[in-house]
Amino acid sequence: MTYSSFSLHRVKKAFGLTEQSVPLFCEVADVEPSSWLQETLSYSLKLALSSSSEKARSEFIIAPILIELERRNPNRLSIYSGEKLDVDEAQGLRGECDFILSKSPVSLTIQAPILSLVEAKKSDIKGGLGQCIAQMLGAQRFNEIENTIISTIYGCVTTGEDWQFLKLEETCISIHNQRYYISELATLLGIFQFIVDSYKL
Repeated sequence: MTYSSFSLHRVKKAFGLTEQSVPLFCEVADVEPSSWLQETLSYSLKLALSSSSEKARSEFIIAPILIELERRNPNRLSIYSGEKLDVDEAQGLRGECDFILSKSPVSLTIQAPILSLVEAKKSDIKGGLGQCIAQMLGAQRFNEIENTIISTIYGCVTTGEDWQFLKLEETCISIHNQRYYISELATLLGIFQFIVDSYKL
């Protein structure tokens, strides 16, 4: 059993989670994308959307946005792509994560605290919620093991076009009550910057 084994219903039942749909980012300021990101996406979006693979969407849409975030936050953020986060095999909290964001300098191994995870999907965002929440629980457990406990873990499920954000606090999962779209790039960057700025370590 791995992260991908979990549906929304299954992860809530297995870990005794409560769920609510609420606004998470009411007062987040937009962050204007750099000319580099705008130019990159003007080419890479076409490549990603012409492909049916999650890998293409990860590489051509999500990765450039996260690179932009890292460039804005030098030595404050590490991004891990396609890394395994194995913390509790018995409970199924193991497997590969598309992207892990850590509030730490760049390292060859994942460092605590993990603050956010991004899961890429071809089309079914709702179908990816359980997997993303399981990964958020894995991050929560990883931080505890590393004695770097933080109160909130953020997650995101995206097709590259649509973006759904989530928040985990203890055993409460909050799902943002609206989705964002790649056309709202400045807002997406603002949300990710808000997540980074939420952790003053």
